[in-house]
Amino acid sequence: MSEETTNPPPGKKTRSEVYGEAGRWLATWSWRTVAVAALLFVLSWVIGEFWSILLPVLLAILLCTVLWPPVRWLRSKGLPPALATALVLLFSLGLLGGIIGAIAPSIGGQSKEIADRAVEGVGKVQKWAQGPPLNLQDEQISKFVTSITKKLQESAETIATGVFTGVSAAGSFVVAIVMVAMLTFFFLKDGDKFMPWLKRHSGTPVSEHFAELLSRIWATLGGFIRTQAVVSFIDALFIGLGLVILQVPLAGALAVITFLGGFIPIVGAFVAGALAVIVALVTNGFGTALAVLAVVIAVQQLEGNVLSPILQSRSMQLHPAIVLLAIAFGGTQFGIIGAFLAVPVAAAIAVLFRYLGELVDEQTGETPPPEEEPKPSFWDKFRRKPAAPAAQSDAAADAGPAKDAPAGTA
Repeated sequence: MSEETTNPPPGKKTRSEVYGEAGRWLATWSWRTVAVAALLFVLSWVIGEFWSILLPVLLAILLCTVLWPPVRWLRSKGLPPALATALVLLFSLGLLGGIIGAIAPSIGGQSKEIADRAVEGVGKVQKWAQGPPLNLQDEQISKFVTSITKKLQESAETIATGVFTGVSAAGSFVVAIVMVAMLTFFFLKDGDKFMPWLKRHSGTPVSEHFAELLSRIWATLGGFIRTQAVVSFIDALFIGLGLVILQVPLAGALAVITFLGGFIPIVGAFVAGALAVIVALVTNGFGTALAVLAVVIAVQQLEGNVLSPILQSRSMQLHPAIVLLAIAFGGTQFGIIGAFLAVPVAAAIAVLFRYLGELVDEQTGETPPPEEEPKPSFWDKFRRKPAAPAAQSDAAADAGPAKDAPAGTA
């Protein structure tokens, strides 16, 4: 029997043609994916090589998003740009110095007390370990302490090297702070000249896209930083009040750490709360630690379910998984500073992708499907709902106000 070959219907393709087109499409996009991956690798290498220069620039831009509104207000009142910028920077530095000066005496005065209570806490833990269910002997505990001491002595050289490295890093930190302050001054003073300069050198079509994209990123970063500042301040205020009421040492310092940790979403609040609980446990005992834990959880629930949905718009929010991945990547690659900058950078990248999506929609003529409204949460029932429209008929509405109706009518 001979196999009969049939031609495809008009307008259709053979299987070999379909497989060939699929293979060519896969090969083309594979090479493009490799090229994009290589570009990202080179970009990450360049960022790592020039990180000491890029870091002050990024920090200065974030500071500008916070300080620009008061500078703009002073300039609208007739002050020169340099004078308005200098006044705002001096006020900000004075405020920061005042906060540090306020909490420094408490840290110095209570450090000895915390150390003494920590020793007492270690003694309590040792007595607890000797009882049930562990029933450890003094010899076992002594061996454990001796082994830890021996390891610390063996690592003395490494610790000394780390101290010298820390001193060098502290010097670099001071230089970076000075550079950030200078860049912030010049960005606030001359930042409004950037867009006209960009239009002159890039042409009208490109400059329009740059202007729109940069304005969106600027608005997103400014809203994100200001919102996080408000939320962090409220967290620090209530947690600090709780620590003061519970008489936990270093309440002011822990409140400041809570405020700073609020700029690293999810992770920062967890670390700051854990630190407050540990200090309460070491100094005041297990009961106070549980009370501090309850205060921290209550404040975090208030923030996550009430404050953040009210203060943050939907366009600024990122999925928690993206936030965690961004913080993990930034923290592992660039340390604490990387974790701090991870969410603003992720928000800027999200703005870029949304803008590119809008351009693609304009080219294709497609409209994206409407976003589904989130399901109501437990806290939604406590929020004020809009008043329902009055159920009145047209005849009742034409009859005028209710006070004009005869007595006894509904």
